[in-house]
Order: sequence, then structure tokens, then C-alpha cells
Amino acid sequence: MPKELHSILVAPETSILDAVKAIESGALQIALVVDGGRRLVGTVTDGDVRRGLLRGVGMEQPVSQVMNAKPHTVPDRTSRDDVLALMRQLSINQVPVVDAAGRVLRLEWLGRLIQTPSEETWVVLMAGGLGARLRPLTEAVPKPLLPVGGRPLLETTVRNLASQGYRRIFLSVNYMAQQFRDHFGDGSAFGAEIVYLDETKPLGTAGSLSLLPERPKGPMIVMNGDLLTSVNFGQLVSFHREQAAIASMCVREYSFQVPYGVVRTEGTRLLGITEKPHQTYFVNAGIYVVSPEALDLIPADARFDMSQLFDRVIAAGFEAAAFPLREYWVDIGRFDDLERARTQFDEEFG
Repeated sequence: MPKELHSILVAPETSILDAVKAIESGALQIALVVDGGRRLVGTVTDGDVRRGLLRGVGMEQPVSQVMNAKPHTVPDRTSRDDVLALMRQLSINQVPVVDAAGRVLRLEWLGRLIQTPSEETWVVLMAGGLGARLRPLTEAVPKPLLPVGGRPLLETTVRNLASQGYRRIFLSVNYMAQQFRDHFGDGSAFGAEIVYLDETKPLGTAGSLSLLPERPKGPMIVMNGDLLTSVNFGQLVSFHREQAAIASMCVREYSFQVPYGVVRTEGTRLLGITEKPHQTYFVNAGIYVVSPEALDLIPADARFDMSQLFDRVIAAGFEAAAFPLREYWVDIGRFDDLERARTQFDEEFG
């Protein structure tokens, strides 16, 4: 068995958290769940984990709670062309190779089977807002350029994207647009190629996508420019493809405690009281993946927000997906958010 497989073999009782560590330990982006005889009993990907989070499965629970218990496999000596055909038919990137007894021999990986580079994924960063809630700081500097960790907030995002291979970046600007040009230029100093989308009027969080100079060939990442996150963008794009979605939204778990006893009633009859309950919701995290088909639903030269786009996607019968974030994330919307990001920056990105 290849040495690289040892680090991604886990037992059914392994915790989901430890399985995630195994997934992220290498480039294969999968863990293989095996029994004591090294027989394959399931596979688990980042997407499987995130779908489990949406169902309320905790990271301390066994990986058997989220694994794919019926993975597609191929026998040894299957031809390269047949493996590629299966991957394309099923829209998957990995296929375990097993012997007649179901024991894992190796893992076939799309990246090793194809010679051509993967399709380029564009990124659009929304940086045209006024940052009104952070005045007076934003009277002289646009919010995405406020310093966090010794450099502008947006620079961390650009560098992070470029380091993950996403270098074709469109920057949507309006308020104090020249400051972005002065700092980033063409992006080459940051390992990126930056093209500016100039909003002559505020177009919302989705409207500036109508300003793209041409139609992208594949899904693109869209992100608010005032976020700080350590999300793996490759996992996000893969999840979007796995769900066959034309629009995917990153969501974040948000909990709060009601400071009163909540009363349950039926008409005038009191059924019970729950004292100071905790409520948990998934909220929009301001990071998206959008396929070219979704762009047809955006009006030209009009204010249009991402929430409206998702409403249209759903109303039109297209697939929309939710990608739960488990990585670091903070929205720099208020003074305490800005201070928190500055305090945590070295720990998360240092």
C-alpha cells in the first residue's frame, strides 16, 4: 500500500474531528474508513462532514455518522480511461481501488489522471460599501483597507486566495475607489491579477457581477471584502460542484439566549414554559460560489443583493446549496468585531 494512504485510513469509531485532520493532512481530500482487516466500509470527504454539520452532528461523534457507507470503488487493473469515465459520470474526484475481499489497495485521484490543468476559477471581492457603522474610521479609509494584523484587511484575503491558487481576482469598488488602486495596483505584488469593476452607483452585493467583462467558463467565488476567514476555498468550490448547485452560500452557526421564559400556548391555554432557551440558526456568512447560469438572473446596472439572487435561483427551480463554515470567520461590521479580529489575527494567521 502506498505510504500516503496510511495517514488517511481511519476506523469507524474515529471522531469526526480526527477524520477531518486526516483529510487535511494530505492532498487527496478524503479519508477512507476501514475495519480491522483494512476492508473499506466507507469514505468521508469535507463535503460529507459539512452535510453532517447541517444535520446537527457534532464533531466529537464517530465518523460513521457522516461517512458515505456505499462508496464507488473499482477493482485492481481497471484501466485509466474507465476510471476517468466513472469519475466524470459521477462527478467525483477520488475512487478507492480494492481487491476481491474489499481491502484497500490504493486511491485513484483525478488530479493524477489528467494532464490538463483544472479550470480557472475567478474571484469577485465586493469592496464598494461605505462602512457607515465604523465611522469615523471609514471617513478617511474604506473599511476593507482598515489595518488588521499590520496590513489592510483585504490584503490578507487577496494573499490567502493567491496562495490557494485563485489569482484571477475582480475587485468591485465604489467608495474611495482610488485607494484600492493605489494599494493593490494590478495585483502582481500580491501574487494575483486584479481587474477593477467600477460601480458608478451602489449596486449591492450581487449587482456588480453584471459588470464582469465576459462570462466565466465555470463557477466563481464571490466574497464580501470586509471578512476575515481561514476557509479552504478549494473545498468550497468542490462542495458546490458535488451538490450540482448553481449558487452556494457559506453559512455560519449563530446562537443566542432568550433572556426570558418562553411561553408555549394553544389559543388561551398555556401549555408550558421554557426558561431562557438557547436558539441556534444558520446565518449568511457573505461568501458564495456562483455558476455562470446564475448570472442570467441578475439585472444589469441595478442594485441587487445576494439574498435576492438566491431567492431567484430557488424560485426558478435551480439547486442552491448551504456550505457550513467550521473555520475561523469574522465579519468586520462593528468596532468590537474589528478589535476582535485585530486581537485574534496573529493566532489565526500569524
